[in-house]
Amino acid sequence: MNLIDQIKALKEEALRLIDKAVDLEKLNSVRVEFLGKKGKLKAILKTLGKLSPEERKQVGQLANTVKEELEERIKQKEEELKKQALAEELKKNKVDITLPHSWIEVGSAHPVISTMFEIVETFVAMGFSVAQGPEVEKEAYNFDMLNIPPDHPARDMQDTFFINKEGYVLRTHTSPVQIRAMLTQKPPISIVAPGRVYRKDADPTHSPMFHQIEGLLVDEGITFRDLKGILKIFLETTFGKDIPIRFRPSYFPFTEPSAEVDIGCTVCKGSGCRVCKDTGWLEILGCGMVDPNVFDAVGIDWERYTGFAFGLGVERIAMLKYQINDIRLLFDNNMKFNHQFKGIR
Repeated sequence: MNLIDQIKALKEEALRLIDKAVDLEKLNSVRVEFLGKKGKLKAILKTLGKLSPEERKQVGQLANTVKEELEERIKQKEEELKKQALAEELKKNKVDITLPHSWIEVGSAHPVISTMFEIVETFVAMGFSVAQGPEVEKEAYNFDMLNIPPDHPARDMQDTFFINKEGYVLRTHTSPVQIRAMLTQKPPISIVAPGRVYRKDADPTHSPMFHQIEGLLVDEGITFRDLKGILKIFLETTFGKDIPIRFRPSYFPFTEPSAEVDIGCTVCKGSGCRVCKDTGWLEILGCGMVDPNVFDAVGIDWERYTGFAFGLGVERIAMLKYQINDIRLLFDNNMKFNHQFKGIR
């Protein structure tokens, strides 16, 4: 049998084996057997040197044609086998949606997020709307327009994360959201501003990142009595109607007069314990009437309008509500700790 007949016979044999291949592994074996470096086609071509130039050209052209035909057929067969394997896999893993589903453990909201939602919902129910603002904030909004001058201790590097020398900081409170609201809205204004804030603190009761909710109400005839009434409703909704509440004079640069609000200790019920430092009281939030200098900064007529503002730490509320003694537990992502709060929304 001459070389041309051998090549034709090799082609027929290879096509037959390609068609019989039932998986990719067997198909690859056929490829190696006939087209590999030590395959049958290569073996035939090694004998070309014994032929005349004319015969060598004829056999070489036929060998290349056969090689291309076999490669194309192997490629087609490979696609067929892949489609077949996929179809079998899908059939094998088909899901019967009529079967009862397997039990899945239901999660719950993190106590901080849950507490934030509850606080916001309380104020929304009283007519406040929710406002948001950037966490990387202009110094002008974070300090200057809130009556916090450049030499104020709150602007010290020990308290604030400065982003660059161009006047941007990680906001130290959500009060800049109030400034943005007063710059873009005309009174009456009633908003609460929840969000993350940043300060250089790190101990069992402070975190460098924490959550805060601040509120602002501006309108004609707003008094400190309105502020007390709003906060009383909020605190009784959060801690119960029997919770003792007191207001203490304080100082904030953006409110005048200002006050700290305390509630009766939720741990010892006012008898005195380590949590309340034996005073029977827990500081819960700060508040006050908006300072006229702040109104001047945002272009609101303080002779016509008055308003109040308040701010509270969400983690502080969550710790009191769920009697957590270390703020770091809220951010450690310890699953044993988190599983205690299943059932809260």
